[in-house]
Amino acid sequence: MNILLLGAGGREHALAWKMAASPLADKLYCASGNAGIAREAECVALDIADHAAVIAFCKKQKIDFVVVGPEAPLCAGIVDDLEAAGIKAFGPGKKAAQLEGSKGFTKDLCKANNIPTAAYERFKSAAPAKDYVRKMGAPIVVKADGLAAGKGVVVAETLDEALAAVDMIFGGGLGSAGNEVVIEEFMRGEEASFFALCDGTTAIALASAQDHKRVFDGDKGPNTGGMGAYSPAAIMTPEMTKRTMDEIVLPTVRALAAMGAPYKGVLFAGLMITAQGPKLIEYNARFGDPETQVLMLRLMSDLVPALIAARDGQLKNFDLRWYPDAALTVVMAAKGYPGDYAKGSVIEGLDDAVALEDVEIFHAGTKAEGGKIVANGGRVLNVCGRGKTVAQAQARAYAAVDKIRWPDGFCRRDIGWQAIKREQNG
Repeated sequence: MNILLLGAGGREHALAWKMAASPLADKLYCASGNAGIAREAECVALDIADHAAVIAFCKKQKIDFVVVGPEAPLCAGIVDDLEAAGIKAFGPGKKAAQLEGSKGFTKDLCKANNIPTAAYERFKSAAPAKDYVRKMGAPIVVKADGLAAGKGVVVAETLDEALAAVDMIFGGGLGSAGNEVVIEEFMRGEEASFFALCDGTTAIALASAQDHKRVFDGDKGPNTGGMGAYSPAAIMTPEMTKRTMDEIVLPTVRALAAMGAPYKGVLFAGLMITAQGPKLIEYNARFGDPETQVLMLRLMSDLVPALIAARDGQLKNFDLRWYPDAALTVVMAAKGYPGDYAKGSVIEGLDDAVALEDVEIFHAGTKAEGGKIVANGGRVLNVCGRGKTVAQAQARAYAAVDKIRWPDGFCRRDIGWQAIKREQNG
């Protein structure tokens, strides 16, 4: 098969690494890719927002299957356009992708189908939103309705923070993503990332993971796209996994099918595990980043047939096998992220780092320039370790981080701390 992967980040490098190992992948292309992906696939300069250009490329190169990595093209309906052109694609159509594209759409779907989630209200202007914030008090969560590249959620500890977030979003700080605001109750518990492969009617759970959203050690500082992750997440016991499928994922899949928008692709549920059980924080309509990196390291099965089965409605008799080992990834980011950061700094020592036992490095924001690897984004590298325990996987990942020479980068030094605490306490 000729396969085209759309995207350019660490998630796509992990997917490319796994798909390139499949006997089904005769030729793998990636648009637009990065310096790491170039080792697994032929990177092509293609604007993935230009659906006509993507379709023309697929026809010219006789592409059999397209895998869509990021959320923006999914929410723009690229899967619908590819399928209409006779090209098989993995990912939800535009209507189903609203689960990520509109926080309000998802909250209303949860309310209508008794799916456990935080209490909320939707607002189209600042004044009533601020009145609601004052009425509810802090802590409280303020979300832009639309896509904001992981930066549309403010967990406000104080009233002033919440009011400032409302002003920022309605003031155009997040562009059109902030045309509407969703304000939610603050939920207490432990977060987990939960993934299910869906084919429109059937859903199968993937391995669990836990992401670290805050930029600094000890879960301090602003939210980011994710500073690291590990798998498995001990909090996702078999019972919690079953409850998540029964109470959250399957009712969602049924509701979308009833709307005439069957969900095909990977459904990523951000969960809060509360005293009452799992509650939905939000949905994403694609693989998570950086969770995909640890999932692909643990996936024993061939990924490509699983993605095809999801697209073809054939998951009913499908099963995936996983390595029992733990995997952990540390995100190395450019200094200043998630705020302003510089591009173009040189990164050295990658070969020394990846030569260590059970280490894999996935590139996120890199490019090759004059024979060197340079930083080309906010989140730049995903340094991954595998081990029998999360503590061993963490030790291997940080040993690799310490081999990398990049003065303009930084990382958290405590990825996996909750799991390691659990391991130490037996």
